[in-house]
Amino acid sequence: MRLALFQPEIPQNVGTLLRLGACLNVPVDVIEPCGFLLSDKRMKRAGMDYMQHVDWTRHSSWDDFQQKYTGQRRIALDIKGEAAHHHFSFRPDDILLLGQEGEGLPDAVFNACDARVVIPMCPDVRSLNVAVAGAIVLNEALRQTQQFPVHPSLED
Repeated sequence: MRLALFQPEIPQNVGTLLRLGACLNVPVDVIEPCGFLLSDKRMKRAGMDYMQHVDWTRHSSWDDFQQKYTGQRRIALDIKGEAAHHHFSFRPDDILLLGQEGEGLPDAVFNACDARVVIPMCPDVRSLNVAVAGAIVLNEALRQTQQFPVHPSLED
């Protein structure tokens, strides 16, 4: 399982998702260009001291990212998704792709994905924060594939 962030615009969201990756032992891919410098102090502050624990990769472009991961399904997380995330059958090696905070995923990227999921929400609201959405769907994907890290106090 991987999280991929397509051209993120807000450093705090990237920092939060990198921290999530560190806590759940899920690699994170950042597909550039970003709307900020990846060395931005706000991102580092959001990632706190978890940055040293996360396996993350920068990709210079969508094409670079696609070339690196040819055998894994790309699952778009987007309000235009066709399947509710909790009804979708995730696989252990899926890549969960999050779009830009303001625009989501461009049509070409959205259509290049193998599947498209959405988080069901009340009809009168626009969307969730991208880091919150990533956490919700990643949690369900890890639950389905039984890939949560082992916590010592919870071992059987």
